[in-house]
Amino acid sequence: MTQPNPKNFPPRFTWGVATSSYQIEGAAHEDGRSPSIWDTFCATPGKVLNGENGDVACDHYHRLDRDLDLIQSLGVNAYRFSVAWPRIVPGGRGATNQAGLDFYSRVVDGLLARDITPWLTLYHWDLPQVLQDRGGWPARDTALAFGDYAEVVTTALGDRVKHWITINEPWVAAFMGYGNGIHAPGHTNLAESFAASHHLLLAHGLGVQAVRKNVPDAQVGITLNLAAAYPATDSEMDKAAAHRQDGFANRWYLDPVFGRGYPRDFVELLGDASPQAQGLVLPGDLDLIGVVSDFLGVNMYSRSVVEDAPDDGWLRARGLRVEGSEYTGFDWEVAPQSLTDLMLRLQKDYNPVAIYITENGASYPDTVNADGNVQDEARTRYFQQHLAALGDAITDGAKVTGYFAWSLMDNFEWAEGYDKRFGIVYVDFETQARTLKQSGQWYRDFLARAQEGQPVTLPRFPAPT
Repeated sequence: MTQPNPKNFPPRFTWGVATSSYQIEGAAHEDGRSPSIWDTFCATPGKVLNGENGDVACDHYHRLDRDLDLIQSLGVNAYRFSVAWPRIVPGGRGATNQAGLDFYSRVVDGLLARDITPWLTLYHWDLPQVLQDRGGWPARDTALAFGDYAEVVTTALGDRVKHWITINEPWVAAFMGYGNGIHAPGHTNLAESFAASHHLLLAHGLGVQAVRKNVPDAQVGITLNLAAAYPATDSEMDKAAAHRQDGFANRWYLDPVFGRGYPRDFVELLGDASPQAQGLVLPGDLDLIGVVSDFLGVNMYSRSVVEDAPDDGWLRARGLRVEGSEYTGFDWEVAPQSLTDLMLRLQKDYNPVAIYITENGASYPDTVNADGNVQDEARTRYFQQHLAALGDAITDGAKVTGYFAWSLMDNFEWAEGYDKRFGIVYVDFETQARTLKQSGQWYRDFLARAQEGQPVTLPRFPAPT
């Protein structure tokens, strides 16, 4: 099996782990936090597996110091987390909740005290419900409210946080939230979903403005979930289907972020559902969305293999299961070569200043053995293969400067509740005990080799349980 070579990664490479607020924090009804769209969605019968929710999740809100010690024990030099809009600005706009800001100030200070660089994501899907009640992301005012929220957070934390991500995975927030209804708020309207996509990208531009204004020495970018699209055969019809899939999942977000506007072929395909046909793209919007940022964040888990499907909806592209391939517990194909391909394609077609892998990982049905260990060989192998593929991309010229494993620990996995486990740390959700899995031990040991000889040697502590 291919093993990653630590020497393939440049000096001062960013190595981290990642989480998001609603998935780990809990304390959903404490210290002034208002309901988010995910609180409402979870309370709607039939929306989340087993009727589960993030009310407690990993109880990170009350276990902060122990969890920061856990992060430090891994030897990472960065931690990506998100802040909860309803915890900071409970009304969506207007009054700031100091208790919410104080919590994230403790997060930042705790990281810096442990020599870990904070990477802060402003939006990871937990929109205040009050803003959804006023129209949600299909309404332009939500993007403007995000700009105000970004102003609050950058002003409060910008003296210490120098790495900012505006929006996490706008494709998921837009399409799965408003298009197919699998995620909050559960709407199923194609035009709404593409209206949401435009306003999420507009929010990104406003977020960059806030960071540039209040934290001029910071780096800022957006995180997109991207998956290379491959035709099932060499037929022209399947190639065209793969191009449409690429437009849907990748180019619709990459092109405007890199100043090219929305891809014309996809605007035509959408017809009346496009933001342009809806009259939502106003003068100056594309310039704001396309403002130059410091990096592109990429969340990558798998790839798409598609065939032409003329009778299968508006996209006319059907994803296929590849015979002989390995699949994760989420039924996503393990395809590490596609990570190499994706990085090289991004470098060639868009030439970002820098690329960070802001999420990469796999879910499997883990169990704790009688000896108290979690032997997650499949996940360990997944990380090994994908880091090897990433090293190949760097060797071939991709400007990848950081990698964040998803996720630090098992957490609330959105519509799947607690059924899917992505963590390199096992969480017993009844006792809240944490157990470092085999994959976490491997990642820790790999980082020790990768960072050998670096100017800063981080202290190591045993992982708490």
